Amino acid sequence: MAIQWFPGHMNKAKKELEERLGSIDVVIEMLDARLPGSSANPMIARLARGKPALKVLNKQDLADPAATEQWLQWYRKQPGTQAIGLDASDSAPAQKLVAACRELAPNRGGIDKPLRVVICGIPNVGKSTLINSLMGKRIAKTGNEPGITKGQQRIMLADDIELFDTPGMLWPKIIVPQGGFNLAASGAVGRNALDEEEVVLELLLYLMKRYATELDARYKVGEIADLQDWQLLELIGKKRGAVLSGGRINIQKAAEIVLTDFRDGNIGRISLERPEEWAAWEKAAKEHEVLRAAQKENARLEREEKKKGVRK
Repeated sequence: MAIQWFPGHMNKAKKELEERLGSIDVVIEMLDARLPGSSANPMIARLARGKPALKVLNKQDLADPAATEQWLQWYRKQPGTQAIGLDASDSAPAQKLVAACRELAPNRGGIDKPLRVVICGIPNVGKSTLINSLMGKRIAKTGNEPGITKGQQRIMLADDIELFDTPGMLWPKIIVPQGGFNLAASGAVGRNALDEEEVVLELLLYLMKRYATELDARYKVGEIADLQDWQLLELIGKKRGAVLSGGRINIQKAAEIVLTDFRDGNIGRISLERPEEWAAWEKAAKEHEVLRAAQKENARLEREEKKKGVRK
């Protein structure tokens, strides 16, 4: 699924982040613990290359604990990188962030050389909620729609730690199809950028493979081994009363039910990817992009040859 959702304020945020990074000591990237690979912004990785990185797997209370632990270990093995998990119930998020940032930049701190950090992430990953929690009051707007925060904010995380908050930001082109579906399922992109029925069918395919028990517990669908994804969606619609006149299933309504249940954690603690899955998806996507580029170049050369032949 190719998703291109890059509103003007995101492009502005990219430029502001690029300008800010020169004076930044640690880059904090908030990830969705249910889809850490899909929610990691490759544009941020390029802009912040060489800077110590703290990966915060947020919403871990909604994610599969075993998968979250795999991701934390995977990130901690990367050079100059630390990783922690957070969720809305965490009573001391500031302490975790401060400790991890000091570990990554031990030579910074004190009034003379304050530790400067920037926090980045995709839309709707929970950044603004975290900022409000850190400050003990509501200073950042929050909401269920992506793209709420529109400008940078400066916050004193401690006496000698300056934290710069940035708007949620995607990247211009998402090349990993599974990543696009996962981002859409999580609510990270605007509704006008996706086909909800297509997203839900991909979501159900994954849940049928890894979380069949949770699906049955939520929707009472029984054995699903012999069902197709669209059949399961229709069955869920029937079970939940998403029925039109004549007994037809309201597919749009059924899709909305499943998406809402996933986003709210009503199906259970679900993770949509593991590190090894993400690595395979990303490798395949990059190989596909190389092939596409080669095909485009060959087509261009053929056109040039044809033009030369006409001129002769």
